[in-house]
Amino acid sequence: MLLTGPSDKGEKMQKMWYSFLPCLLFLQLEANPGLKVRITQKGLDYGRKIGIELLKRRLLKETFPSWSGQESFSIVKVNYTISRFRVDAVDIPETSASFIPGTGVSLSVAHASAIISADWRVKTWLLKDQGGFTLSISELFIASVFKVSRDSTGHLSVLLHSCQLSIGSVKVKLNEGSSWIYSFLSGYLEKAIHSKLEENICLNIKYKIQMMDAQLRKQKVLSQIDAFAQIDYSLVSSPAVFKSHINLDLKGTVYPVGNHTDPPLVPAPFGLPSKGDSMLYLGVSSYFLKTATLAYYKAGVFNITISKDLATTFNLTTAMLKDFVPEIAPRCPTACPVLLKLMATSPPVVSLQSDTCRLWITGSVEVFAVLPNSTIQYIFTGNLTTSTRSNLTVIKQKLIISLLLKRLHFSLLHSAVRFSQVSLVENFLSYTLRRVVIPVINGKNYGQFLSTVGGKASLKPLKRVHSFKGCSVRSFLSV
Repeated sequence: MLLTGPSDKGEKMQKMWYSFLPCLLFLQLEANPGLKVRITQKGLDYGRKIGIELLKRRLLKETFPSWSGQESFSIVKVNYTISRFRVDAVDIPETSASFIPGTGVSLSVAHASAIISADWRVKTWLLKDQGGFTLSISELFIASVFKVSRDSTGHLSVLLHSCQLSIGSVKVKLNEGSSWIYSFLSGYLEKAIHSKLEENICLNIKYKIQMMDAQLRKQKVLSQIDAFAQIDYSLVSSPAVFKSHINLDLKGTVYPVGNHTDPPLVPAPFGLPSKGDSMLYLGVSSYFLKTATLAYYKAGVFNITISKDLATTFNLTTAMLKDFVPEIAPRCPTACPVLLKLMATSPPVVSLQSDTCRLWITGSVEVFAVLPNSTIQYIFTGNLTTSTRSNLTVIKQKLIISLLLKRLHFSLLHSAVRFSQVSLVENFLSYTLRRVVIPVINGKNYGQFLSTVGGKASLKPLKRVHSFKGCSVRSFLSV
């Protein structure tokens, strides 16, 4: 119906549209992920240990700005400057980290201590003096909470939510200078440094977290896998924080390089099992695998030409082909290299079953003989349907997807010779796929774009736990 002017019906339609629009936005914001990542308390504890060690090393190399102040001693005003702070030693004996449901992560430090060296300089109307001192800080307690969320571009965002600080004692020992200055300055320095630390430690933590958040926002959420495909691992929703773990829902869509149009596939909802014996869990959905196979199909990865150079594992010649197809002997009296052109005619079909992932590829095959004068002689053309099993393993922090041929069906379309038994041709092609084509596909390692992954289907955990720099990882496949 064409509306030519205002009407009650038009106003009702407008109201319906305005009420429906938020629903659409909600559905977009709550899109189902293609990948799920779960970090457990064990994973958080592992990260805390690594983070504290990195913090210690960083503090020993940290540079601090100079600061000045003024104090009164009787009727004398003393101006002082503290410079060249150097952290000589730091000890953080007690730390803990935990998840704060609905917010993020808390990190606490207890009974921390540090020894710092610095230079001092004082100036009054009577004299000037300078020297060095050693600062000992003990019984330092810090309790901070970091809020995690998703920004508008799908990046992970981390901000300081709260920070509490307590300093037990600050002791200053001057190494040089006049005795009266020592007795005067050490007391005032202890008080001033104590105050400075209370004012600036939480501010410094906030600044460092803001810098880290800025770096997170700069990270690319569209990552290049290889020359053929890219993966979008942006967050589709804000991280879900629970008492025992945090869940990250990633888009998990694979695109052909240069084409970021969303595929005509919709991810179904899925969840991870309630387990916590590993540090990290990764859930892989059939949506993720389907977008990957579709992207590689569009990029032509499944189109393979098997020539003499590629068939290094055995001698792919007409002499071997005669064993399967005796009828070609009159046409090829001399052993010549065989050329196979394999082409997928539709995107592979992915199916996740109880204990494995299966891949069906439908395509065509053309077989030629390469004559001694380098000309190509046509032999036959046919359709192929293959059933493969996909094994996912982790090698050197990379997901390796390897194919294993389970079944092959061949139907002859056209031939330059008359075959008495098409099943013999099927055996030849099956042998060639197992010995040449599948190893070639597996050798390309198209699956190495994800780290710390391996898995079985239907949310069943791996029997073995993969090792990744000291952290245990388990993964799951989900329909």
